[in-house]
Amino acid sequence: MPDSPANVVVFDHPLIQHKLTWLRERSTSSRAFRALMTQIAGLMVYEVTRHFPHAPVEIDTPLERMTGTRLAGTVTVVPVLRAGLGMTEGVMDVMPEARVGHLGMARDESTLEPKAYLNKLPSDLDAGPVILVDPMLATGGSAAAAARMLREAGATDLRLMCLVAAPEGIALIHQAEPELVIYTASIDRRLNELGFLLPGLGHAGARLYGTV
Repeated sequence: MPDSPANVVVFDHPLIQHKLTWLRERSTSSRAFRALMTQIAGLMVYEVTRHFPHAPVEIDTPLERMTGTRLAGTVTVVPVLRAGLGMTEGVMDVMPEARVGHLGMARDESTLEPKAYLNKLPSDLDAGPVILVDPMLATGGSAAAAARMLREAGATDLRLMCLVAAPEGIALIHQAEPELVIYTASIDRRLNELGFLLPGLGHAGARLYGTV
């Protein structure tokens, strides 16, 4: 993987980059966009889970008894709605035993700060690792607010998984959560004057559900 800022893991795998390029392409249909987002998330989750706590377990194979390994604790995946749902499907394809919480975030037009309109989380987030899923880390405001809510709800082992990230968003996250590891397929160049990623991939939620 290429050099990247501290606590940021950037995936340079050619298959992920191949699929990300198709995802960015303006002419990619919503159907293909959904499939690509799911596929990239499924590929990324292998590395995201690399350091998950695990424990030995005794099992019986058809031939003999052996010591294997199983994840310790309960894994929780928390997408930021609505675009995060597209990546969550890919994670769950690989790790169907995980449970899913939901956070809906919207900008309060009076304060311009992110505000939760939906908060459906398990009561025991400290039972195991938590993966916060948000496809685009732009200004970082929504992701930082979501991370804060997860901490307040009890999450102790937290990491952030996104498709593309802006340097500005990474900086804000690490100002708010210095130890939080960000996993991304790309650190894009910058934000434009409207807060959109460049080169980016457009409005992820709208492209995902065909509401562009």
